[in-house]
Amino acid sequence: MQDAAPTPRSRLRLRVSPAAETHIRAGHPWVYESSLRDQNREGDAGELAVIYDRRDRFLAIGLFDPDSPLRVRVLHQGAPATLDDAWWAARLDAALLRRAPLFGPDTDGYRAVNGESDGWPGLVVDRYADTLVVKLYTAAWFPHLERVLDLLEARFPGSGVVLRLSRNIQVRAAAAGLHDGQVLAGAVPDGPVVFHETGLAFEADVLRGQKTGFFLDQRENRRRVERYARDRRVLNAFSFSGGFSLYAARGGAAHVISLDLSAHALRSAERNYALNPKLAAPHETVQADVFEWLTETRAEFDMVILDPPSLARREAERTGAIRAYGKLAADGIRRLARGGILVSASCSAHVSADEFWAAVREAAGRSGRTWKELHTSQHAPDHHATFAEAQYLKAIFIQLD
Repeated sequence: MQDAAPTPRSRLRLRVSPAAETHIRAGHPWVYESSLRDQNREGDAGELAVIYDRRDRFLAIGLFDPDSPLRVRVLHQGAPATLDDAWWAARLDAALLRRAPLFGPDTDGYRAVNGESDGWPGLVVDRYADTLVVKLYTAAWFPHLERVLDLLEARFPGSGVVLRLSRNIQVRAAAAGLHDGQVLAGAVPDGPVVFHETGLAFEADVLRGQKTGFFLDQRENRRRVERYARDRRVLNAFSFSGGFSLYAARGGAAHVISLDLSAHALRSAERNYALNPKLAAPHETVQADVFEWLTETRAEFDMVILDPPSLARREAERTGAIRAYGKLAADGIRRLARGGILVSASCSAHVSADEFWAAVREAAGRSGRTWKELHTSQHAPDHHATFAEAQYLKAIFIQLD
């Protein structure tokens, strides 16, 4: 007698609070555990969960994660849809089509897929020449990795693919046979990958570096620095691997200092500078704590760039971070010669753009110097943010007499 075939599991069905219904209909891509009101059975990580409204009408479908307080990441909302191969292919092609007009042949480093804002919640794809880096922020993508790799191979044939993982899912990844820095496809060098951004060559540590190997999100602000840099003495504080430094040098800066606490980052900045032998501006690296160095030095600059790591990693740190941004701007302003330009940036999602800009403007006002605002900016077009929680990057350019 043969064993009976296993009974297919019913579709995972969820209902959410009225407030969550409203948010989903408005396009918000997250459903928290606290918003769930009904669930027909237990679900697995990566399972497609269908959300119905209070009248039992289809509301959305998304990736379910039973181990995360962010329980569902919405893939599709509105009219019912079948998430088949054609659907996934069209979703990726739409993201790539958005980038098509953004970059010429002198740029092969950019964000190809920007998570929720491109309809791929919890998944990012960055391109560095012939290497793609897939970064996951939820274990719900683990069962779908093969599909993602197939889609990428069809559009970037022959590319190497590296997996990077958010820290909070690395233990669960190990249980699935995955690990941070794993090469999923193709050939990837053990050392840095070299790519180009508007004609400048940079290295990206795709296997072990911060983020996916480079801070691609500051490209537009780097280009603005280049436009203002001619004949200026430039201090690039929190320089990391020297992105702003190289653009300032190409813009005709008289002298550039890359200042960072990390010797590893400064060595990368030196290698990046060496990759671009046509840069004529003298480049110096200084290893020091930026906050201390700015208060102790008597050096004078014509441009000071302040791009620190996040100063508010949680909401409770927001008020202290706003004060710190203001003090940092004031310290930078004291190092500026007459006519100098302050470039101040923040990547703290818990500090709004208005709060950050106000802190820097207040520091300029307290300096007693005449100042004018040259520019404010937020996200680069390949890092666009379609909902409030995705907004983190902001910068302000101020010139002081």
